[in-house]
Amino acid sequence: MADTWEDLERECGQCRGCALAERRTQVVFGTGSRTAEILLIGEGPGRNEDLQGIPFVGAAGQLLDEMLEMIGLDRTKVYIANVVKCRPPGNRDPLNTEQAVCLPWLRRQTALLRPKLIVCLGRIAAKAIIKEDFRIAAEHGQWFQRGGVYLTAIYHPAALLRDLGKRPETFEDLKAIQGKIREICSKTELSVP
Repeated sequence: MADTWEDLERECGQCRGCALAERRTQVVFGTGSRTAEILLIGEGPGRNEDLQGIPFVGAAGQLLDEMLEMIGLDRTKVYIANVVKCRPPGNRDPLNTEQAVCLPWLRRQTALLRPKLIVCLGRIAAKAIIKEDFRIAAEHGQWFQRGGVYLTAIYHPAALLRDLGKRPETFEDLKAIQGKIREICSKTELSVP
């Protein structure tokens, strides 16, 4: 039987596959358009996300919204999910074992969504999705292709809050993403020329 969004979200909400489930307030499943051609993937929820059940709602989320706006997007035109669905304690990087438990949820979300373009937000997501030895400083903005889907990674918005020097490179990466959307995404209307 094929997945439905409702079944998948309910099953994910009941997951007890790793220790992160013991401390969570709620599962942070994902948000946005379930027909989007663009999938954004972060590493995992932080404190605000755990409380609200929505990815990218803190300061990094506000910056992500601004970054999307720069290239004519908003949350209604993309789908946003994370590698892990529960908050790691102290916002530490999710462990490989935690990622291994959660990645099947993300794969099932991706199969339902069938995006044309995946943007990994930061090193953790890029290593989980693009390639294990991904180096964000050297490979951000580069394009990869798998199964007809274009993949790229940019610096995580939280990294951009800590290091303003990365913002010019990220702006160039965003403009390249905008160009790729225009090239391959037939249903996505950008609000800037």
